[in-house]
Amino acid sequence: MKYIVVLGDGMADESIEALGGKTIIEYANTPCLDKLSKMSEIGMVHTIPDGMSPGSDTANLSVLGYDPKKYYSGRSPLEALSIGVPMNDTDIALRCNIVTISDDDVPFEEKTIIDHSSGEIETEECAILLEAVKKELQDEIYQFYVGTSYRHCLIWNHGEVVELTPPHDVLTQTIGQHLPKDAALLEMMKKSYEILKDHPMNIERKAKGLKPANCCWFWGAGTKPMLSSFEEKTGKKGMMISAVDLLKGIAVGAGMGVVNVEGANGGLHTNYEGKTDAAVKALLEDGYDFAYIHVEAPDEMGHQGLIKEKIQAIENIDKFIVTPLIEKMNASGEDYRILVLPDHPTPICVRTHTSGPIPYLLYDSTKQLGNNSGYDECIAKASGIMKKNGYQLMDYLLSER
Repeated sequence: MKYIVVLGDGMADESIEALGGKTIIEYANTPCLDKLSKMSEIGMVHTIPDGMSPGSDTANLSVLGYDPKKYYSGRSPLEALSIGVPMNDTDIALRCNIVTISDDDVPFEEKTIIDHSSGEIETEECAILLEAVKKELQDEIYQFYVGTSYRHCLIWNHGEVVELTPPHDVLTQTIGQHLPKDAALLEMMKKSYEILKDHPMNIERKAKGLKPANCCWFWGAGTKPMLSSFEEKTGKKGMMISAVDLLKGIAVGAGMGVVNVEGANGGLHTNYEGKTDAAVKALLEDGYDFAYIHVEAPDEMGHQGLIKEKIQAIENIDKFIVTPLIEKMNASGEDYRILVLPDHPTPICVRTHTSGPIPYLLYDSTKQLGNNSGYDECIAKASGIMKKNGYQLMDYLLSER
């Protein structure tokens, strides 16, 4: 038996008036998921424990079978694992987004945050900008490391876990009330804006009609993570397929394999087919028992408040991941189970994560698990199935029933 998770990050949503009261998943054209639903179990699951923030970090730990209340030590340390950042026990890792803030002639605190991703800037461009920041701000206490796209890492030697605001939670707002209370971090943010606002790369970007990547934004502080081995815990050899450092870092910490798919960029136009091919190869050729295919696009579109594009992201998952995955697994003759779900909602109406339960679809190629008319939040709620502890869902997927 082979096991597969297809996770559409932030895919869940709320009813939208412009869509006739339907959710994004409900409105999207997903013929393969609709077909699978007729043979699948569909229900709801809580991936965010009570009292914890609804992040992709805590939620994906849950889906992978790790209780966030036991294993979570912060988001950025997990990302640091992915990019090979050496962490001492006394280090604090922070996410360093390169964001777009308004360039109007007002004090720094009165500026507005426009885009947490700087228009989904390419890694190669952003690395040049981060190098300019490193040249001016890096010292023996603060070290910067390049990640992917707008997502980078700051290591704070002998630092402390301080409360910081995720930039995607406060888009379009004035930044003053959301800035770090720590004086050194605040000063670095201010200096980064002065370094980047007139950088040749940003002048070129603005000339092309692109958003300037003009400020560092620190968040997600945490200590060195300690995850148990996924294979020792489950008896399954696992592979992670994701474009984002957070998921790769969780996989590294859990001793899973990680494959880097060319063209997988965490955006709407990622290499969906490449991710599918990587999963099939891992399962059918390379001896892996479990594949976790993570797609960031729905979450990014939710943060940007783009209804049409979030619909497209979900339709792309159905067409370019779920459909060929089912076809290739069926052709192989291998028995398999596939779990399709988001990690958390990222509703268009709030443009950030929420902690409500999310819908899941569980299909088993060897048996009928249900008889549903589609896959969406409404059908999942109507099923009456509500799993309280998301971290137990992995055992449910892997159990022989």
